[in-house]
Amino acid sequence: MDRPSRTPAGFAATVGIDLLAVIVFVLIGRASHGEGILGLLVTLWPFAVGLLVGHVLALVLGQRETRSVRWAGVVVWVSTVVVGMVLRAVSGQGVQLSFVIVTVLVLAALLLGWRFVAWLIARRRR
Repeated sequence: MDRPSRTPAGFAATVGIDLLAVIVFVLIGRASHGEGILGLLVTLWPFAVGLLVGHVLALVLGQRETRSVRWAGVVVWVSTVVVGMVLRAVSGQGVQLSFVIVTVLVLAALLLGWRFVAWLIARRRR
């Protein structure tokens, strides 16, 4: 039987969980700066685009080499950060070094963390 992430429903669930993680990141960041929810989409869109680019890259890499599937989370995380920061810069949003560092660390925890927990659960069930 295929692992859930290799089925269309599993792929959609993975993208959905990742998007939820990025939304949580944006909401926490906006709240920590006393910003309201109204600007959520302005802050979210660069990272959402980066997330989708990462999933496309991970899908392409995963189809070419089985071992690449193991690194899908890393590909998605790096793409979310890099593409997100580039889009923020070209759209006039802030990309201060402290923000980049926080983004790298928090998105690593969120995007890689849930995958690690899922891996532990799947491993325990075997």
